[in-house]
Amino acid sequence: MTFTTNPKDYKFRKPTKTISGVTPIAVMLPPRPCKHGACVYCPSLNVPQSYTPESPVVLRAKSVNYDAKKQTQIRLEAFKAMKHPTDKIEIIIMGGTFLDYPLNFQYKFIKGIFDGLNEKISKDLEEAKRINELGKHRCVALCIETRPDVCSNEHIKRMLEFGCTRVELGVQFLDDKSYKLTNRCHTVKDVVDATFRLKEAGFKVGYHLMPGLPGSNIKKDIANVKKIFSDERFKPDQIKIYPCQVIPGAKLEEWYKEGGYKPYTDEEIVKVLIEIKKLVPEYCRIMRIMREIPPSYLVAGTLRIDMRKVVREKFKDCKCIRCREIGFFIRDNPNSKIDENLRLKIIKYKASKGKEYFLQIVNKQNLIFGMLRLRIPYKPIIDELKNSVIIRELHVYGSEINIGQKNISFGQHKGLGRKLMEKAEEIARKEKVKNIAVISGIGVREYYRKLGYELEKFYMTKSL
Repeated sequence: MTFTTNPKDYKFRKPTKTISGVTPIAVMLPPRPCKHGACVYCPSLNVPQSYTPESPVVLRAKSVNYDAKKQTQIRLEAFKAMKHPTDKIEIIIMGGTFLDYPLNFQYKFIKGIFDGLNEKISKDLEEAKRINELGKHRCVALCIETRPDVCSNEHIKRMLEFGCTRVELGVQFLDDKSYKLTNRCHTVKDVVDATFRLKEAGFKVGYHLMPGLPGSNIKKDIANVKKIFSDERFKPDQIKIYPCQVIPGAKLEEWYKEGGYKPYTDEEIVKVLIEIKKLVPEYCRIMRIMREIPPSYLVAGTLRIDMRKVVREKFKDCKCIRCREIGFFIRDNPNSKIDENLRLKIIKYKASKGKEYFLQIVNKQNLIFGMLRLRIPYKPIIDELKNSVIIRELHVYGSEINIGQKNISFGQHKGLGRKLMEKAEEIARKEKVKNIAVISGIGVREYYRKLGYELEKFYMTKSL
């Protein structure tokens, strides 16, 4: 496999890349062993933990010696060459437990990302963030991956300082025996506590789930997901599903060769994925299904990276956000008529001791055009959120439209975001709180200012 940094080599536009309204840029961390050692399914291949040397994101990162600024620039140039808009950028930091890296490295790495977006080197992180508020390539969302046991109040405040809006937790399978067997070295209680802290601080929370781990089976995997969405201690906003595979260099490879472990067959994966999809509520988004592991780095396990498509053909009634997004519907059904009569639909549920309102704008086909997550917190861990409700996410779907550009079709820049914000404020007044706060990507602050919000340390806030 070869890798190119020359934008001219990107000949074809890939519409799906920005079909959800943002341009995603993955930035890879340099290799660093996890403090707890290695989980039994993680390889050790002199690249970031759990990745292989031929993963596209690893190849890009290695080509610039894992420099955050250069990685960001490479992806920007590639998207430009593919004729994608690059005004609204979602950053995803991948490759390990970022918050376990040395403190100075963390600040330097985040600043490098913003310098890459700003196309300018700033004197410090705060200046870089200020520039990005009105920049050409605005960071509208920033995601950090971490372990449930590396998510203290101190870690959360630091992520807020970085401009982070979304956190993905490596949950895998909710069972202390499984965590011990796989050398995960954290507990279910760590997952509960991390989820609570993150939601109370306003973050959008994602779980990584891994069906087919040693000691599990299809029945247990389905029961695990059922618990995740029925037990109010969990209820993530999104999930990524990575069925367990055997990779060279992992302890699991030894177990497989000795006959102590057998991964799911393709048929078993399809079965478990369909049953999982049946359990996912409308407020959750299935972000990904399957890791893109090159076949040359698979000892055992499915070779199909298109498993999402396979499952979709067999089960078309998934209610997750991604399966209902207007952009994907238009892509997959170009000749279908779309009902233009939109309505507001609200789902209320309890999660992590707080009250959640999931506001969504849908049509009679239940296609989703925009949504907002509003939380009535239980006991805020951040001072600025006392006597406040918190908007954890606002998103309008459809293909990305450049800032200031008029949209003649469905989706962005049609006033849906403003309508959702107005409804959230109405609900907040009924809850009789004094203030409303938004956890905002750095590049979205200007949008909220136009709605009457002001920056108060980490959040955009408004008095009610």
